[in-house]
Amino acid sequence: MLQINHPGSFRDNSGFIFKNEGKSYRQINKVYKKHYDFLLSSGLYQSLVEKQLLVPHREIGHIAEDSDPLYKIILPEQIKFITYPYGWSFSMLKDAALLTLKIQKHALEKGMVLKDASAYNVQFVGAKPMFIDTLSFEIYDGESAWKAYGQFCRHFLAPLALMSYTDVSLNKLLISNLDGIPLELATRILPLKSKFNFSLYIHLFLHAKSQKRSQNDRNTPSEKKTQIKSPIHRITDHLISTIEDLKWKAADTVWDKYYDKWVADQYFNSKNEVVERFINQSEKHRTLLDLGANDGTFSIFAANKFGEVLSFDIDPACVEQNYLLLKRRSLQNILPLIVDFTNPEPSIGWNNTERNSLLERIGKVDMIMALAVIHHLCIGNNIPLDFLAGFFSRHCDELIIEFVPKSDEKVKMLLKHREDIFDEYTPETFRILFSKYFEIKEEIILRPTERILFFMKLKNEFN
Repeated sequence: MLQINHPGSFRDNSGFIFKNEGKSYRQINKVYKKHYDFLLSSGLYQSLVEKQLLVPHREIGHIAEDSDPLYKIILPEQIKFITYPYGWSFSMLKDAALLTLKIQKHALEKGMVLKDASAYNVQFVGAKPMFIDTLSFEIYDGESAWKAYGQFCRHFLAPLALMSYTDVSLNKLLISNLDGIPLELATRILPLKSKFNFSLYIHLFLHAKSQKRSQNDRNTPSEKKTQIKSPIHRITDHLISTIEDLKWKAADTVWDKYYDKWVADQYFNSKNEVVERFINQSEKHRTLLDLGANDGTFSIFAANKFGEVLSFDIDPACVEQNYLLLKRRSLQNILPLIVDFTNPEPSIGWNNTERNSLLERIGKVDMIMALAVIHHLCIGNNIPLDFLAGFFSRHCDELIIEFVPKSDEKVKMLLKHREDIFDEYTPETFRILFSKYFEIKEEIILRPTERILFFMKLKNEFN
């Protein structure tokens, strides 16, 4: 069988991830043997799996070629869609941080500790964070400082503080800082009032100063010199209370609660009915991408038919609202994410392969639903209609898309303070350009507006 090592799994000598026939496996090396065996024999693995905090796995026969470092091969429960912390909403990152600390507490009770605290060790199954790195645990000697403390502050505490005190979009700094936001940078950006938060002052400001002082001492690694010497149980509990106290209240935005504030009942009801009919005509019901999902209103509806719904929007307030609603309802087949499709997440890391781009991860889905979004892309961001048609043809087999004409009040607002250079933005041109790739199966005007909802299927030659 063909083994393809994951290009982003090479930094830990305990093992690595590889692909085989579309599934992700993890090789455990002999250097990690005693820690892995203790993870199982201590009952920690079973406890975390039962509490749905850690993805379960099963040990299998050797798929990889026998090699000297190999101890075991495990097959973890597969995560359908991989996300990264720079695409999470505030509460998603907060819940991922609390999950990491909760797992740390369970590990300490069983005589183990997390040797790393990367945000990339957490993935979301719908609105539920899950820890995915089986090799992050090691036997604890009972007295050492937590060596992953600095990493936790960079990956979780610093971005959460910046999102809470400065601007919610600052988790995007994680794109250019693969191992977390440097504390010196975070403390320069944070406002003065954050210094009066005693917990942040200790974990970020004093921590950053300690790191800076240690830079000239070359005899000891800087990470080791800046570890807090307090008992590890106490530092874990203090970090939990620090994270829990961080809040972000979304200010009103144009898109927040869009369907409550801006949409007439007749239009909404008509749209609901037509979307339902189009979804029922879909030939496959595996994965749907809701592009411009707002608060997830139509994502929740689509989830009744599709096994997985990717619910993406550019507005952090909308995604936050979407996530919190899904969390309250315990819906596990809808995944919310902050996405700007005019500037999607790039490939980053070593050789630009450690973290895949958003479009690579999307690949091709069964259906894309783009409701009330095309005018923002075309007129708000100058994306030509033929570019959009080509984009959709590469990423879906079926398409539900809403055309918002220039007569619509929302388009008039977009054109109010700029020249109308969009001569091709007409229903007729839209049909011609999209018909190059798709067969238009049905179109319906959503009264009382002049908006048109289309249902299309990709032509065979583009499959």
